[in-house]
Amino acid sequence: MKKATMILDRDFSIGQIDPRIYGSFIEHLGRAVYGGIYEPDHPTADKNGFRRDVMEMVRKLDVPVVRYPGGNFVSGFNWEDSVGPRETRPKRLDLAWFTTETNEVGLHEFADWCAEAKTQMMYAVNLGSRGPDAARNIVEYANHPGGSYWSDMRIRNGRKDPFGIKLWCLGNEMDGPWQMCHRTAYDYGSVAREAAKMMKWVDPSIEVVACGSSNTHMPTFGTWEYQMLTECYDQIDYVSLHQYYGNPTNDTPGFLARSMDMDSFIKTVVSICDAVGGSKHSKKKINLSFDEWNVWYHSNEQDKEIWKQDKWNRALPLLEDIYNFEDALLVGAMLITFLRNADRVKVACLAQLVNVIAPIMTRNGGGVWAQTIYWPLMHASKYGRGTALRPLVKSPTYDCADFEQVPYVDATAVLGDDGSVTVFAVNRSMDEDIELAADLRAFGDLKIAEHIVLHHDDVKAVNTEANPENVAPGKGNGGTMDGGHMSVVLGKLSWNVIRLVKA
Repeated sequence: MKKATMILDRDFSIGQIDPRIYGSFIEHLGRAVYGGIYEPDHPTADKNGFRRDVMEMVRKLDVPVVRYPGGNFVSGFNWEDSVGPRETRPKRLDLAWFTTETNEVGLHEFADWCAEAKTQMMYAVNLGSRGPDAARNIVEYANHPGGSYWSDMRIRNGRKDPFGIKLWCLGNEMDGPWQMCHRTAYDYGSVAREAAKMMKWVDPSIEVVACGSSNTHMPTFGTWEYQMLTECYDQIDYVSLHQYYGNPTNDTPGFLARSMDMDSFIKTVVSICDAVGGSKHSKKKINLSFDEWNVWYHSNEQDKEIWKQDKWNRALPLLEDIYNFEDALLVGAMLITFLRNADRVKVACLAQLVNVIAPIMTRNGGGVWAQTIYWPLMHASKYGRGTALRPLVKSPTYDCADFEQVPYVDATAVLGDDGSVTVFAVNRSMDEDIELAADLRAFGDLKIAEHIVLHHDDVKAVNTEANPENVAPGKGNGGTMDGGHMSVVLGKLSWNVIRLVKA
């Protein structure tokens, strides 16, 4: 049996983990809202029309922040359409996804949903077809106590107390030609600077996220970040990163190595942020918001057919990827990557939360179930709070088409505030179990409280409404502890959570 080793020490820490790295995303796209979180005719619907069965699954994820209302959608969105009496809200053609937006669910309704879901809203402003004036107006509407035009409108619309939204996105993917009112880096940086400045004049307590590159394949990746930050560095708090991965060639070893690309992406953007800060002789540090990430490729051909047959209808079943077991392994590896970069990645949003490239799936009028990727996100959110440790991991490696020396074992650890230690590990090997030997003597007398494993013999196995636990976590072999040394067998192709507590 192959062997990997890990050495941990409480003093070798990366930093405090911001819980917002376990965030998610709800866009007015597909069935994320209508038929996802909101379905007033559903048997489980509450008085506000929100599905309680979906709410229960969201709460189990303990999602600290949810990005809303887009996404590509936001670049053509008039926020004023989403407030006031429902019967007077306009229906609009959404040019991002070629559907019709009814605005049945808007700012007030989504704020109510967030309160029930025990999460915070991360609101995106339109810097595509709109600009800084609309951005500062929505901050006034949402966060100002009263006595002004927009805040008094909020009060008339039934909300006396401010929403208190603290995290704001300055547009979405403005480097992308597919975006409504796509901008150059200089133009976007200038608009983002003025929007951020005015928004913070209205509410100095807010934080704002500027658009980085839409993905690493953009021809302007790198130069976009540098030019954009040169214009707005002093006014913004975070730079966004977006990245999706797929396996259209059915190359599982290469697919599971994609988290290495994510790690490189993060480190490159950190370097650019610090380079711009250095050029400005600034003591300010810009951190990262990885506010779109996931596997996305299963539904691409299906979506083309839907648009051909059903363009401009409401809540089309778009981007409904059905996730398999290997997708869950990569999602686990990407969560490990965030933890290893917790000193600079402060926000991350799995895109998205319900139905649209999502861990939670529903059937209109029917059931709700967890997709395979639900489980690593839930485990990380539940047990990955505290201090991210900097482990020394040695693992056998393999080469694939795009990467060399890919570790079979991808692992990291978190020190909880209660003194517990949680190890997260993925075994990428297609055919071999691997022993993980960890030196934990620096943490005193520990015992293994739990070993959670996600595995299926078929890498293409999926969950369905009829078989919702086809891919579900179970108990691992448990492992052994002897004098501060842990030994655990990581089964081939598995996601592992090893929880250690004081003996």
